[in-house]
Amino acid sequence: MPVLEVNGTAREVAAEEAMPLLWVLRDVLGLVGTKYGCGVAACGACTVLADGRAVRACVTPLASVLGKRVVTIEGARGRAPWAALRQAWIAEQVPQCGYCQSGMLMASVALLEAARSPSDGQIDEAIGNICRCGTYPRVRKAIHRAAAQLAKA
Repeated sequence: MPVLEVNGTAREVAAEEAMPLLWVLRDVLGLVGTKYGCGVAACGACTVLADGRAVRACVTPLASVLGKRVVTIEGARGRAPWAALRQAWIAEQVPQCGYCQSGMLMASVALLEAARSPSDGQIDEAIGNICRCGTYPRVRKAIHRAAAQLAKA
C-alpha cells in the first residue's frame, strides 16, 4: 500500500496511485476539510500544500505526492502564517458562505510562506481561487493584515 505523509503523520492508504488526492484525503483518510468544488482545478476549493506549494487536490494523483509532505486545512495550524491569517480573516470579515475558505486559506498560507510581504500583484497571482460571494477585496486586505502582523513578530 502507498504511504502518504499527511499533516506530519505517515499513513498507509488503501488507494490506487492514480486516485486524485482529494478523494484519498476525504474518502480514504476522512479529512473532509478539503472541499470538492469543480473537479477541474479551476475553483481552488480543494487546495492543499505539497512540500509547501499550493496544489489542487482534485486533479493531483496520489502518485505525484508520495514522498512529499502534504498539509490539509486540518494540519494548517502548525504553519507559521496560520494564526495571523485566521485573525485577519475574522477582522476583515472575509468568510461569507464559507465554502471556498479552506482552499483560500491554504493558498494564502503558501503565499505568505513564500513572500512575507506580498504585493497586490503577487496576491492576485497566488490566489486564483474562486469565491462565489466575491470577497476578493477582503481577502487581499486580510493577507496584507496577516503579513503586517507576521512582520512584527
